[in-house]
Amino acid sequence: MTPAGQLAAAIDLLAEIEASPRPADAIANQFFRNRRFIGGGDRRAVSALVWGVLRARRHLGWWLEKLDAPATPRALLIAQAMFSGQTPGKIAQAFVAGRYGPSPLSREEEMLAEKLAGHTLHHPAQPDAVRYEVPDWILPKLAAQFGPGLEAEMAAMNEPAPLDLRVNLLKGTREEAMAALAREGLRAEPTRLSPWGLRLAGRQAVTQGKAFQDGLVEIQDEGSQLIALVVGAEPGMRVADYCAGAGGKTLTMAMCMQNKGHIVACDVSEPRLDGAIKRLRRAGVHNAERHLLEPGDKWAKRQAGKFDRVLVDAPCSGTGTWRRNPDARLNLTETDLAELTAKQAGILDIAQKLVRPGGKLVYATCSVLNDENEAQVEAFLSRHPEFSLEPLSQPAALAGQVVLRLSPRGFGTDGFFAAKLARAT
Repeated sequence: MTPAGQLAAAIDLLAEIEASPRPADAIANQFFRNRRFIGGGDRRAVSALVWGVLRARRHLGWWLEKLDAPATPRALLIAQAMFSGQTPGKIAQAFVAGRYGPSPLSREEEMLAEKLAGHTLHHPAQPDAVRYEVPDWILPKLAAQFGPGLEAEMAAMNEPAPLDLRVNLLKGTREEAMAALAREGLRAEPTRLSPWGLRLAGRQAVTQGKAFQDGLVEIQDEGSQLIALVVGAEPGMRVADYCAGAGGKTLTMAMCMQNKGHIVACDVSEPRLDGAIKRLRRAGVHNAERHLLEPGDKWAKRQAGKFDRVLVDAPCSGTGTWRRNPDARLNLTETDLAELTAKQAGILDIAQKLVRPGGKLVYATCSVLNDENEAQVEAFLSRHPEFSLEPLSQPAALAGQVVLRLSPRGFGTDGFFAAKLARAT
């Protein structure tokens, strides 16, 4: 594709994202599936243009409102280009009419570029919520959580995330995985906290390589790996992954169990569980089964008190993944958060029944909000006094902490929370 063709595709993709409440990555995946002619390099170029807008969406919207310009996909990309060092003349050249290019700039769009000349993305008059690229309503919650570190935390959350891998010890060691990746031209470094983690800079075509396709490595953020480490699943145990999704943590726990014992991946979504089964097969896991949670399901009642470990990786706001999903920041509402916290409490009340006396329940989210984390745990303990909070023993560097709390600034991971709750014997 020509640069003009990439720009036209970026306009179309951004228009679809702006018009839909669906996650931007899901929309982009479908967008590119429907346009097989767009190659890998062009996909990356188009995605870079669009994600550049999404990461600065509130800033760009503030400028367009200030200049009384509608926030169309074209206007957003024009503004982003201007703040990235382009000139009005170069932008006009990029909007070249043709079979695959965007239509030329209108006079209003030309004037917009000219008005933005000499300005920077940041302006002293911008409110804090705009500066931090978050909804107005959530800023007090984030300020209460991070205090004086708020600005640094928000800056880290707006940076592109690295690509983390987890080595599958059922197939080889971390050193063997690093060597296998090196043969594919991928340089990986060990992660800071996870004993199985590897980190690559930027986005890499890992899934096309032999190491991934043979199940030696799996894509998984280091923070997600640490949640599985907190669970402490061991060979011979019975383990339930109650909100398994596509099975990332199920895979990790099965690996920790060395394929010995029994692990059940539960979820309300059959397509997600189907995806988990495919991943489990590729990884060489054969001690796991799936269970679809349906309305009126009596499975939890029948399985009460039978599990050594139960992981509840609860549905949450996803605030800890904003660096990967910048669009999610502006789609989240107060109503969403209220509904999610109620759902989390309900799930915990059901899942706790599965834990045997002396067993452990691990509650986890990819959120940085107290409402979904410490406050949720405190409320659970008040309802279920037979459980108590157990300090962490893993990861070793954080042993003794009461809960696991990770953030991009503090640990270079996505934002995660985990608490281990022990049932009395």
